[in-house]
Parts: sequence; C-alpha cells; structure tokens
Amino acid sequence: MAEVRLNGVNKFYGAAQALFDINLDIADGEFTVFVGPSGCGKSTLLRSIAGLEPISGGTISIGGRDVSALAPSDRDVSMVFQSYALYPHMTVRENMDFGMKINNFTAEDRKARIAEAARVLQLDDYLDRKPGQLSGGQRQRVAIGRAIVKNPSVFLFDEPLSNLDAKLRVQMRVELEALHSDLAATMIYVTHDQVEAMTMADKIVVLQAGRVEQTGEPMDLYHRPNSEFVATFIGAPSMNVLDVTQSGGRAHVAGTDVAAQLADGATRMGLRPEHTGAVAPGSGAIDAKVRLRETLGGDSYLYVALPDGQQMVVRADGDTPVRAGETVGLTMPGDRLHFFAVDGRTIASGGQPR
Repeated sequence: MAEVRLNGVNKFYGAAQALFDINLDIADGEFTVFVGPSGCGKSTLLRSIAGLEPISGGTISIGGRDVSALAPSDRDVSMVFQSYALYPHMTVRENMDFGMKINNFTAEDRKARIAEAARVLQLDDYLDRKPGQLSGGQRQRVAIGRAIVKNPSVFLFDEPLSNLDAKLRVQMRVELEALHSDLAATMIYVTHDQVEAMTMADKIVVLQAGRVEQTGEPMDLYHRPNSEFVATFIGAPSMNVLDVTQSGGRAHVAGTDVAAQLADGATRMGLRPEHTGAVAPGSGAIDAKVRLRETLGGDSYLYVALPDGQQMVVRADGDTPVRAGETVGLTMPGDRLHFFAVDGRTIASGGQPR
C-alpha cells in the first residue's frame, strides 16, 4: 500500500511560515493534483513529501510508515522535475540506469527495468541518444522513465509540463494519464494550470497562501466551491463574480432583479460563463453591451459590460451572429447561481444552501 498521510504539517523559513497545519489523506493508487497560484506553497508541500525540505512540525507517512525524519532516498519516492535534470553527456539508457547503479541494483535487473520503462514510454528507439538529440517531450519522457525504473511507492511531479509548448502539453497530459492507468501507482502532481488539474486528477487540493482551501474531486470543486477563491480559480474562463444587493429578498445586479432569492449575508454572486445565456435584448434578466468577442471554433466568448460597468464573460455557440458593440440579454438560471459572503466564503452554491 502507498497511501500518503499528512498530519498537521507546518513549514517555516526563519520567521516566515510557508505551510500552515496541512492535513491530507491521499489514497493508494490515487492521482492527486496540488494546484494554486504562484507562491501558494504547492511545490514546498511536494518537496516536503519528497524529503527535500525538512518540515517544521507535524508528520508525513507513506504506506503507513512515518517518513518525516527520513532522507529522500529512504522514502521510496521518485520525483520528476520541471527542468528534466538529465545528464547531458549520458545517453537515455545511461540516464535511466544511473540512479539504479549507485543504489546497487544488479545489472540484469537494471536492464529489465530500463527495457520495460522504454516500452511503456515509447523510448525504445532513443535509448542510445543523448538528451541534446531529443525533443522537449522526449526529454520529459526520459525524466519520467528514470522515475519509473525505481518502481517507487509514490511518484512526485513538480510542474513537469510547464516547459513544453501548448500542443505537446496536451499530448503529455494524455500520456501521463495513460501511465497512471497502466501503473496503478500513487501520483502527486503540482501545477499552477487548473486545466491540467481538472483533466488529470482523481482529487484536487487547492492551496492558497500555504493553506488548503478545498479538497475534492474535480467536478465537486467545480460545482460546489467553498469559497470565491476556489470558484474563480477552478474553471476556464473564470467564474463571473458580481456585486449584488438585496431588495424584497431578491438578488439585484446593476439595479435589476435577476430572479433569484438572495442568500442571507451574500454580497457577491457567481455564475459560470457556460451557464449564462445570451438572448435577444429585453428577453433575459438583464441587458449588456458586448465589448469583445473571441471566436475559438465551436465556442465564442462574449465579453460584456453591464449597465453599472461590471464585466462578465458569456460562452456562446461559435456561429453566434453577435458582434462587438451590440446589446444582448443575459439569462441567469437561479439553480446555477453561487453566493458569497463578504469574507469570500460560499453561502450557497448552485442554488442549494450549504
């Protein structure tokens, strides 16, 4: 078993605290993604699990064994870095072999492990090449292969795709998901890209300022965020969040009744772009002027301004005839609205009280 458990983990750099009382349970075979903005502590947390950063308090256990005070080499983990960290003077075969050699794996065992990793990662034809003769995606596969040959209990990935171009990132995401399925291994993956998190994760851990903001399955976080921060961080384009007022128990935006009961204490209202409809002026809850249109093929994004100047994004069909400068009516389904208190916490999500 390779479950990972963190209990009350704290990390200080001098007087500055980077991690605050982190409690997490990662199941055996689970693909867990740490996501959050730059500086939120996700890489520090990953490096703490790897043993590259000593923790200042709490415990970390892997497979039921307390590894908090163990060296990285004794934790039975393998880490894939953003920078590949390959030896440029060594061939692909030698790069994958090096770690096993210094850990006294037998020559026969090393050969078998390299052959299996090369098969899984489709590197058979590149084993005798050096990193300088490979593409970015091939180098990243070599870095992953170097981790695979150790057959660790836990794989750790620190933003491994951020150096790749957009098309190659998509390809490598698919390859990593297939690899996870083939190996049935516990994987912990760090990224600032919420699209990677949504598409790859069994479980997402959203971090903000060194604290766990919310943990859950991707669509659970998408539909039931527990704060405005999570609501706007998960999803692309980001959730629309508007200032609202109350009149007669109803939510009003830009002085217009949006036909939804306002949750007690709510000062802000959220609605995702795909849940906002664009109809003929006067036919929706509120009229808005289209400032900009982005056409992406099957979809178009309309950037609109409400009468009070607040901005929204509306996802529409790619063939919609609406153009910049025109006025559209916006629909705001009551069962898709999210309400937030002044402190940013969710009061009601998707129309259902929390």
